[in-house]
Amino acid sequence: MSQEVVLFHSALGLRPAVREFADRLRDAGHTVHTPDSFDGEVFENLEEGTRRRDALGVPELMVRARAAVAGLPAQIVLAGFSMGTGAAEYLAATRPGTRAAILMHGALAPAAIGLEAWPRVPIQMHYALKDPLVDVDQVWALEAAARASGVLVEVHVYDGVGHLFEDAGSPNHDPAATQLMLKRVLAFLDSLDDESRS
Repeated sequence: MSQEVVLFHSALGLRPAVREFADRLRDAGHTVHTPDSFDGEVFENLEEGTRRRDALGVPELMVRARAAVAGLPAQIVLAGFSMGTGAAEYLAATRPGTRAAILMHGALAPAAIGLEAWPRVPIQMHYALKDPLVDVDQVWALEAAARASGVLVEVHVYDGVGHLFEDAGSPNHDPAATQLMLKRVLAFLDSLDDESRS
């Protein structure tokens, strides 16, 4: 069954790589929305993008994220790359009816977003081994909380690659890892129908 997915970009902005990943999900029959939190600005390096993120501030980014999903059905899948995982995770945990969360290159412990526990929302996480921009303690805390809620949980770790390895414009780009992550995301989206019947 087709899923409706909202895919939030990283601090590099809504770059071609985000649109291309979304297109691959569309090719598989899914409906995908790619909100632009940076008003069209894109960046070549994370330092510039992080300055833009910080200038906007987390509260404003969350306002924009909530606005991006306001008119959508309840049963959506929320996904994000790096910075975008914060919006995806928070909305997945607080928006009733959310089908699942897909977090690529980052995650927050439930306590970091004001949650005492993770709701019954399936979750899939992806990150590069030894990525200095990923706090693995936060990933593990979210994994533990999600498993405690009894939902489907998948965690995929990629060795020998760097942050945002799916971005063809990034020095960390790794086509093989990108294809593997895409394959796993598509399989996870397909599995949600089995999960809803269980």
